[in-house]
Amino acid sequence: MNNLESSLQERLKKLADARTIPFCYLCYSDAPSGVCRSCLSDDLMKHLPGHGVEYGSDWVIRALIHENLEPLNLDEAFQESIRECYDATVKIAWIECDTVQALRELDPISWDLACSEWADAEESAGLIVSFDHGSTYFWAHDIECFLDEEESKDNSFCDEAVQVSTE
Repeated sequence: MNNLESSLQERLKKLADARTIPFCYLCYSDAPSGVCRSCLSDDLMKHLPGHGVEYGSDWVIRALIHENLEPLNLDEAFQESIRECYDATVKIAWIECDTVQALRELDPISWDLACSEWADAEESAGLIVSFDHGSTYFWAHDIECFLDEEESKDNSFCDEAVQVSTE
């Protein structure tokens, strides 16, 4: 995990903690103080209103991201990358056609492999992020903008995030 990804994860976890309410599954009630008033348990789940309850923060992060951000269309992003690297058209004998279209139609397996490798490289560089092991990607800068907006809405969350980023 690179520093950018680590920083995003920390900020997303803080957002998840700020947006959830501790929940006692045994008593099936919110426990906002961090301890259930009925059974005094501190083994609490997270309750995200409108989504449910579960242990951990990963599911909350996925829910918040999917609810607030548009997933990356990996194929379109890869096509754009190819268009930036190569000429717009390619000539095969007497036929001139779109480079991307030619690549996709002449060797679809190679196209799929190249797209997958491009996604891996972009993820390694911290430019795209997946929360479901590569099924769906989001632009890292979109996540940062989302976090900036959320942090500005909640000053206490913002203060904590600034403190974490300066450490």
